[in-house]
Amino acid sequence: MSRIGKKPIIVPAQVKINISGKKVHIEGKNGKLEYILPDCVSVELRENALSFKGASDSKQDKTLWGTSRALIANMIKGVDTGYEKQLEIVGVGFRAQSQQNKLDLKLGFTHPVAYVPPEGVKVETPKPNQIFVKGIDKIKVGQAAAEIRAIMPPEPYKGKGIRYLGEYVRKKSGKAVTTKQQA
Repeated sequence: MSRIGKKPIIVPAQVKINISGKKVHIEGKNGKLEYILPDCVSVELRENALSFKGASDSKQDKTLWGTSRALIANMIKGVDTGYEKQLEIVGVGFRAQSQQNKLDLKLGFTHPVAYVPPEGVKVETPKPNQIFVKGIDKIKVGQAAAEIRAIMPPEPYKGKGIRYLGEYVRKKSGKAVTTKQQA
């Protein structure tokens, strides 16, 4: 049995859930999300708790059972409180600026880089070297943050680039250090 799938989800009071067939509609103060359950998973709402059941004990059914429960739990948290990823830019002259529905990045390239976030994701820049990615869908927020970081990931010699807030970048010793050791 799936350990995650067995745990019921306690639904907050301000979140409304409507189950119609295999569709689960979740609505909260931040927005609406919808999930279509696989055929081998069933869901039941009882007294502000969602409980999930798998059709059989096959490995495929158990994995879909636990995955469905985790995705719906993330959706409930998203429409209630939302998700946020924080990025920081390290480097002299590197900066970001959000304008309307896009993010302009100046990262030492010959041209500024423009990033347009997916629908449902908001990008904010409180400081020129900070980027906040916000939204109600955990998958979209994480993917958008990863795409922004991939524009210029931190390099291992000076650590310049875009990184998650608090991310540790292991630095390599430079060429001068390795030539001294050989001599």
